[in-house]
Amino acid sequence: MASSSNQPNQSGKMSRPDDGIAPYQPTEGEEYMNRDQKEHFRDILLAWRQQLMEEVDRTVGHMKEDAANFADPADRATQEEEFSLELRTRDRERKLIRKIEEALTDLDNGDYGYCEACGVEIGIRRLEARPTATLCIDCKTLQEIKEKQMA
Repeated sequence: MASSSNQPNQSGKMSRPDDGIAPYQPTEGEEYMNRDQKEHFRDILLAWRQQLMEEVDRTVGHMKEDAANFADPADRATQEEEFSLELRTRDRERKLIRKIEEALTDLDNGDYGYCEACGVEIGIRRLEARPTATLCIDCKTLQEIKEKQMA
């Protein structure tokens, strides 16, 4: 398996870790969000959160170790820009960790996997692609159309 990247992908979204968790294969007639499905998504969310938290720890260590007071203003500016980019990435990850925590709470409350706007099933495949999804594809599409109209 290819190793995962915790850097934003081309769309700027944080990629999910390649955590070795195979996609869930529902059986015909299986109840939506049954115990097995909930366990599957809990495993994904916990692994993703763990990876992000480890990356935060690595960043803090890296910034402490690599912080230098360069005499050359260009070198100092380059380092400050690198740190700034790293901190922005970590801020996006911090927000993502918060979404993962919310998804885990929804799992505990029995709300996970259901659209918070209309209440329909979000769907296993959509949740595999975006485990923190809170809207079904129709409501998400409508939300994006409204956002484009407001801009």
